[in-house]
Amino acid sequence: MSTLYLHGLESKLSDEKRTILEIYAPVIAPDLDYKSNPNMIEFLYDTYKNQKIDVIIGSSFGGFVGYHLANLLGVPCMLYNPALPYRSGIEQIIPSHLAMNHPSIMRFVFGGNDSVIKAVDNLAFLFQNINDKSDYSIILQHDLGHQIPITVFEEQSKLFFESLHQRNLRDIKSFL
Repeated sequence: MSTLYLHGLESKLSDEKRTILEIYAPVIAPDLDYKSNPNMIEFLYDTYKNQKIDVIIGSSFGGFVGYHLANLLGVPCMLYNPALPYRSGIEQIIPSHLAMNHPSIMRFVFGGNDSVIKAVDNLAFLFQNINDKSDYSIILQHDLGHQIPITVFEEQSKLFFESLHQRNLRDIKSFL
């Protein structure tokens, strides 16, 4: 199993958060310049479509890119305060010529106190774009702002990977 982590616009994956994710799987965390590549989603799709990416985790602008990439690759994702309804004037082309594979699980963590990306705007986007091929979990944490504290990241990562494990066990039992 491997995790593709997509950082936010002006951030990187911290060593602390990488350590947490590596408990569950090796982590790939490319250094991305979203501003200079309006085709970042297709670039990442082309880069990882033939690699074994099992999970996508993204934050803020990386959550926007992760949402669309997960839909293309068909892998589960967990997205923190994704910039789904708006992108701060940064152009990103959503490739409509590629087939959608829809992930089995999509987990969203929204900060009720996020002044950068409003949870209500993300919820409106999701309700307009929901598909019936994915199981959605939407976590709205009232006191959470845009930045994700290490304790929240650790707790949500544990819950996300546990849900993947439980789903895999159910799939195996139904196969038998």
